[in-house]
Amino acid sequence: MNFQEGEILFFDKPLRWTSFDVVSKIRWQLSRRLGVKRLKVGHAGTLDPLATGVMVVCTGRATKRIDELQAEVKEYVATLQLGATTPCFDLEKPVDRTYPTEHITVELVREALARFLGRIEQVPPAYSACKVDGKRAYDLARKGEEVELKPKVLVIDEIELQDFNSATMQATIRVVCSKGTYIRALARDIGLALGSGAHLVSLRRTRVGNVRVEDCMQVEDFSAWLDRQEIAETVTE
Repeated sequence: MNFQEGEILFFDKPLRWTSFDVVSKIRWQLSRRLGVKRLKVGHAGTLDPLATGVMVVCTGRATKRIDELQAEVKEYVATLQLGATTPCFDLEKPVDRTYPTEHITVELVREALARFLGRIEQVPPAYSACKVDGKRAYDLARKGEEVELKPKVLVIDEIELQDFNSATMQATIRVVCSKGTYIRALARDIGLALGSGAHLVSLRRTRVGNVRVEDCMQVEDFSAWLDRQEIAETVTE
């Protein structure tokens, strides 16, 4: 393998790790193994700390393909808590408001999901990496500043209800979508469509392009995997 020329690696991102944490870990282990001080390593598609699943990591000259890889269709499995919202629409922040759920049935959930199939407009969450006047939206939101983000057009290719628990008011959905889709924002919008509220309690990216999560390496196994590889001689620039 030639990590300087460029390799594309697939990892199952651990819970509570940031995408930057994964990249830093892989870069450190590669640099140590190759005996170099600097090596380009980047990822194609950020996952929130509370999300797990497929994360694409590029090394060396393969980092030039990041934009191409980010454009791949993605699949997620998400569990939504209906009847409550949080400021960031996941469990990073505590519940800030509750809503009625007595009227919600499995049929109503299926009807609401059907409204999101195809081309839709979505306003990204305030707690996101989108830029506002050159600043990250999440930095402004964490300072308590008002964040206004413009809606973006995206495509939901598939959306289906996998499970619904009427006792806990939790719904698990599978979503196949285009680049730029915020599943947290989708949870928010589904809650609104149900005449209630919603936030994510779990999120797993199960596929990027043709790569499924079952094909991915665990970060903790990378060092041992690296020791088994035949690696091209390092070229000092």
